[in-house]
This record gives sequence, structure tokens and C-alpha cells, in this order.
Amino acid sequence: MTHQVHAFEPPERFVAGTVGEPGDRAFYLQARGGGRVVSVALEKVQVSLLAEKLEELLLEANKRFGITLPEIPVLAVHDNEPLDSPIDEEFRVGTLGLAFDVDTGTVVIEAIEAGEPDTEIPGDGLGADDDDDDEDDEDEDDEPDDDLDRLRVRLTPEATRAFIDRARRVVAAGRPPCPLCGQPLDPAGHLCPRHNGYHR
Repeated sequence: MTHQVHAFEPPERFVAGTVGEPGDRAFYLQARGGGRVVSVALEKVQVSLLAEKLEELLLEANKRFGITLPEIPVLAVHDNEPLDSPIDEEFRVGTLGLAFDVDTGTVVIEAIEAGEPDTEIPGDGLGADDDDDDEDDEDEDDEPDDDLDRLRVRLTPEATRAFIDRARRVVAAGRPPCPLCGQPLDPAGHLCPRHNGYHR
């Protein structure tokens, strides 16, 4: 079957969000534009890494190409709205790729569908390129995901900073850590190893 590329260049809105209660949340990336809404599922750690790597990409683009680093959005302009409904999962993300397009001064984010175990690209699930060099597209490493669906968005540095800010808030909104052992606290109770005489 032919793979599908959901391209938003640029999207009207691109955010990370969750469905469910803390401790049982499902994480999504969602892009909206041109009358379409595309939602893809991923893990909490992928959202956290994506925010971290995007921050590094902006800093590198500032250093190498002199782009102006946008300010962190003020509270009045934070996007705190829930994900657009209905949330129909297009696919589960296996790999995330980043690049900075020097010609347009934009950040390109690509979320690639998780493939079969023997076709997934090895690594931590997050690759980052800091320039717009197309030579990497010819690498053999890119071949296994040629038939996988993907979500591609192109963001301005300002929109990238807004995405980073919301993604970090979404990740931090989970269960608070236990002050003694650091494990997540459950509303129904918490078996703390420190209370049983065990130490980390």
C-alpha cells in the first residue's frame, strides 16, 4: 500500500496534547490546517525529547545562521486549548526527524510511522539535522521508512518556541513525583520503597 504524507507547511495549529487522566494519559501530536486535522500517537518520552531537540535546533540555527531566537511566549498567548475533536489516530510514531531550512528560515518536523520490528530505524526515536542539506536523503538509513506514513509540519521559529513551551507543560502536567522516592504519586495511593526501609 502507498504511504501517505500529511503535510502542513505551515499548519494553522500544531501542538502536543493528551487524552485521559494523569497516570493513564495518551500523548498525541496534532496538526490542523486547510480544513484537515491529523493526530498521531506517541510516547511521553518522545514529546519530552522533541521539545529538547527543538530547543537545541533553534540554538544551533542562531549560532550558525544568525536567526533571531524568539522569546518564550507570555502567559497571555499560551495555547492551553484541548486537542481538536474527534481525535482519530492516523498512526503511532516510531521516529521523529528535525531539520532547519535555511532558505525559508523554518523548522521542519517529521513524525514517521512505527514500522515492523525488522524495518524500524534504530536509535532513540529522535533524529535531528541542523541544516537543510538534502544529501542525507540518499542515505541507506532512510530506505526502510519509505513506505511508512508520515506527518510533516513546517514552523517559524516563533511557532516552534510556542510548541516547545506547550510540550513541556503537557509533559510536566502528569502525576507529581513522591518527595521521598521520586516515583509518580497515584491518587489511589503510593507504595513508597522508602517507607518500607528500602533506599534507591
